[in-house]
Amino acid sequence: MKMQPWLTVNSRLDLDHPVLKVETARRRNQDGVEHDFVLLHSPNWVNVVPVTPSGQMVLINQWRQGSQEATLEIPGGIIDPGESPEQAGARELREETGYQVSEMVYLGQVNPNPALFDNRCHTYLARGCRLDGPSRLEPTERIEVVTAPVSALPGLVREGRIIHSLVIAALAFFWLSGLPEAQVNAGSAGLAGLAPGPELR
Repeated sequence: MKMQPWLTVNSRLDLDHPVLKVETARRRNQDGVEHDFVLLHSPNWVNVVPVTPSGQMVLINQWRQGSQEATLEIPGGIIDPGESPEQAGARELREETGYQVSEMVYLGQVNPNPALFDNRCHTYLARGCRLDGPSRLEPTERIEVVTAPVSALPGLVREGRIIHSLVIAALAFFWLSGLPEAQVNAGSAGLAGLAPGPELR
Protein backbone atom coordinates (compact mmCIF):
# COMPACT_ATOMS: atom_id res chain seq x y z
CA MET A 1 0.00 0.00 0.00
CA LYS A 2 1.33 3.41 -0.96
CA MET A 3 2.15 5.60 2.04
CA GLN A 4 0.20 8.85 2.02
CA PRO A 5 2.10 12.11 2.48
CA TRP A 6 1.44 14.40 5.42
CA LEU A 7 -0.29 17.68 4.53
CA THR A 8 1.30 20.97 5.57
CA VAL A 9 -1.16 23.00 7.68
CA ASN A 10 1.17 25.96 8.19
CA SER A 11 4.87 26.70 8.56
CA ARG A 12 7.29 29.37 9.67
CA LEU A 13 10.92 30.11 8.82
CA ASP A 14 12.95 30.20 12.05
CA LEU A 15 16.40 30.79 10.53
CA ASP A 16 17.43 32.02 7.09
CA HIS A 17 21.17 31.54 6.60
CA PRO A 18 23.11 30.97 3.34
CA VAL A 19 24.27 27.58 4.63
CA LEU A 20 21.07 26.42 6.31
CA LYS A 21 17.40 27.36 6.58
CA VAL A 22 15.41 26.08 9.58
CA GLU A 23 11.66 25.71 9.19
CA THR A 24 8.98 24.58 11.64
CA ALA A 25 6.10 22.96 9.77
CA ARG A 26 2.79 21.81 11.28
CA ARG A 27 1.65 18.76 9.34
CA ARG A 28 -1.38 16.49 9.44
CA ASN A 29 -1.51 12.81 8.50
CA GLN A 30 -4.44 10.92 6.99
CA ASP A 31 -5.71 10.01 10.49
CA GLY A 32 -6.00 13.67 11.45
CA VAL A 33 -2.96 13.69 13.72
CA GLU A 34 -1.12 17.04 13.68
CA HIS A 35 2.44 17.68 14.80
CA ASP A 36 5.16 20.33 14.49
CA PHE A 37 8.27 19.14 12.65
CA VAL A 38 11.66 20.85 12.37
CA LEU A 39 12.93 20.82 8.77
CA LEU A 40 16.43 21.72 7.57
CA HIS A 41 16.89 23.13 4.08
CA SER A 42 20.38 23.31 2.59
CA PRO A 43 21.89 23.53 -0.89
CA ASN A 44 23.01 20.23 -2.33
CA TRP A 45 26.51 19.02 -1.44
CA VAL A 46 29.23 17.07 -3.23
CA ASN A 47 31.99 14.75 -2.04
CA VAL A 48 35.00 13.70 -4.08
CA VAL A 49 36.99 10.46 -3.80
CA PRO A 50 40.35 11.57 -5.27
CA VAL A 51 42.79 8.89 -6.46
CA THR A 52 46.24 9.55 -7.93
CA PRO A 53 47.79 7.54 -10.79
CA SER A 54 49.95 5.72 -8.20
CA GLY A 55 46.90 4.50 -6.22
CA GLN A 56 47.02 7.03 -3.39
CA MET A 57 43.85 8.62 -2.05
CA VAL A 58 44.03 12.34 -1.31
CA LEU A 59 42.52 13.10 2.10
CA ILE A 60 42.15 16.20 4.23
CA ASN A 61 42.48 16.61 7.96
CA GLN A 62 40.07 19.46 8.72
CA TRP A 63 39.09 21.29 11.89
CA ARG A 64 35.32 21.05 12.43
CA GLN A 65 33.52 23.61 14.57
CA GLY A 66 30.54 21.39 15.39
CA SER A 67 32.52 18.57 16.97
CA GLN A 68 35.42 20.83 17.98
CA GLU A 69 38.00 18.41 16.61
CA ALA A 70 40.00 17.64 13.51
CA THR A 71 38.40 14.98 11.31
CA LEU A 72 39.88 12.96 8.47
CA GLU A 73 37.76 13.42 5.35
CA ILE A 74 37.69 13.60 1.57
CA PRO A 75 37.31 16.95 -0.21
CA GLY A 76 33.79 18.29 -0.64
CA GLY A 77 31.39 21.09 0.04
CA ILE A 78 28.34 23.06 -1.05
CA ILE A 79 27.33 23.21 -4.70
CA ASP A 80 27.19 26.90 -5.58
CA PRO A 81 24.31 28.39 -7.61
CA GLY A 82 24.83 27.74 -11.31
CA GLU A 83 27.29 24.90 -10.72
CA SER A 84 26.76 21.27 -11.64
CA PRO A 85 27.73 18.71 -8.98
CA GLU A 86 30.69 17.69 -11.16
CA GLN A 87 31.94 21.28 -11.48
CA ALA A 88 31.56 21.85 -7.75
CA GLY A 89 33.45 18.65 -6.96
CA ALA A 90 36.40 19.58 -9.17
CA ARG A 91 36.44 23.09 -7.68
CA GLU A 92 36.37 21.85 -4.08
CA LEU A 93 39.17 19.38 -4.81
CA ARG A 94 41.35 22.13 -6.28
CA GLU A 95 40.58 24.66 -3.53
CA GLU A 96 41.06 22.30 -0.58
CA THR A 97 44.01 20.22 -1.80
CA GLY A 98 45.70 21.88 -4.78
CA TYR A 99 45.04 18.76 -6.88
CA GLN A 100 43.60 18.79 -10.40
CA VAL A 101 41.51 15.92 -11.74
CA SER A 102 41.69 14.37 -15.19
CA GLU A 103 38.29 12.63 -15.11
CA MET A 104 35.23 12.76 -12.85
CA VAL A 105 33.09 9.62 -12.55
CA TYR A 106 29.68 9.83 -10.90
CA LEU A 107 29.19 7.25 -8.12
CA GLY A 108 25.83 8.12 -6.55
CA GLN A 109 23.92 10.30 -4.11
CA VAL A 110 22.42 10.12 -0.61
CA ASN A 111 20.07 12.17 1.51
CA PRO A 112 22.18 13.16 4.56
CA ASN A 113 19.28 12.55 6.98
CA PRO A 114 15.74 12.22 5.56
CA ALA A 115 14.21 12.90 8.99
CA LEU A 116 15.45 16.48 8.82
CA PHE A 117 17.11 17.37 5.51
CA ASP A 118 15.65 17.73 2.01
CA ASN A 119 18.92 18.00 0.09
CA ARG A 120 21.27 15.52 -1.59
CA CYS A 121 24.98 14.80 -1.29
CA HIS A 122 26.53 13.64 -4.59
CA THR A 123 29.71 11.55 -4.82
CA TYR A 124 32.30 11.47 -7.60
CA LEU A 125 35.44 9.49 -8.16
CA ALA A 126 38.21 11.88 -9.23
CA ARG A 127 40.62 9.95 -11.44
CA GLY A 128 44.20 10.82 -12.26
CA CYS A 129 44.61 13.47 -9.57
CA ARG A 130 47.89 15.40 -9.73
CA LEU A 131 49.20 18.19 -7.53
CA ASP A 132 48.91 21.45 -9.45
CA GLY A 133 49.59 24.14 -6.85
CA PRO A 134 48.89 25.18 -3.26
CA SER A 135 45.48 24.93 -1.66
CA ARG A 136 43.21 27.95 -1.93
CA LEU A 137 41.63 27.97 1.50
CA GLU A 138 39.15 30.43 2.92
CA PRO A 139 40.30 32.37 6.02
CA THR A 140 38.10 30.22 8.26
CA GLU A 141 39.44 26.89 6.94
CA ARG A 142 42.24 24.89 8.56
CA ILE A 143 43.13 21.92 6.37
CA GLU A 144 46.11 19.55 6.23
CA VAL A 145 46.42 17.48 3.05
CA VAL A 146 47.47 13.86 3.53
CA THR A 147 47.58 10.80 1.31
CA ALA A 148 47.02 7.11 1.98
CA PRO A 149 47.06 3.98 -0.15
CA VAL A 150 43.57 3.11 -1.36
CA SER A 151 44.00 -0.23 0.42
CA ALA A 152 44.37 1.56 3.78
CA LEU A 153 40.94 3.20 3.71
CA PRO A 154 38.92 0.25 5.12
CA GLY A 155 41.28 0.17 8.08
CA LEU A 156 40.89 3.90 8.67
CA VAL A 157 37.11 3.46 8.81
CA ARG A 158 37.29 0.34 10.96
CA GLU A 159 39.65 1.95 13.46
CA GLY A 160 37.39 4.99 13.84
CA ARG A 161 39.88 7.38 12.27
CA ILE A 162 37.28 8.34 9.63
CA ILE A 163 33.98 9.10 11.39
CA HIS A 164 32.20 11.53 9.05
CA SER A 165 29.07 9.67 7.94
CA LEU A 166 28.93 11.27 4.49
CA VAL A 167 32.58 10.40 3.87
CA ILE A 168 31.89 6.78 4.79
CA ALA A 169 28.86 6.80 2.48
CA ALA A 170 31.06 8.12 -0.34
CA LEU A 171 33.64 5.40 0.31
CA ALA A 172 30.86 2.79 0.25
CA PHE A 173 29.85 4.02 -3.22
CA PHE A 174 33.51 3.75 -4.24
CA TRP A 175 33.93 0.21 -2.92
CA LEU A 176 30.66 -0.92 -4.50
CA SER A 177 31.39 0.67 -7.87
CA GLY A 178 33.38 -2.20 -9.32
CA LEU A 179 35.74 0.33 -10.89
CA PRO A 180 39.43 -0.62 -11.25
CA GLU A 181 40.57 1.92 -8.65
CA ALA A 182 38.43 0.18 -6.01
CA GLN A 183 39.67 -3.33 -6.80
CA VAL A 184 42.35 -3.56 -4.13
CA ASN A 185 43.03 -5.80 -1.19
CA ALA A 186 41.49 -4.13 1.86
CA GLY A 187 44.55 -4.04 4.05
CA SER A 188 44.68 -3.10 7.71
CA ALA A 189 47.39 -0.45 7.38
CA GLY A 190 45.04 2.12 8.89
CA LEU A 191 46.84 4.95 10.64
CA ALA A 192 50.23 3.70 9.51
CA GLY A 193 49.18 4.26 5.90
CA LEU A 194 48.78 8.04 6.26
CA ALA A 195 51.44 10.31 4.84
CA PRO A 196 51.74 14.09 4.50
CA GLY A 197 50.75 15.40 1.12
CA PRO A 198 53.64 15.82 -1.31
CA GLU A 199 55.42 19.13 -1.41
CA LEU A 200 54.74 21.25 -4.49
CA ARG A 201 57.72 21.03 -6.83
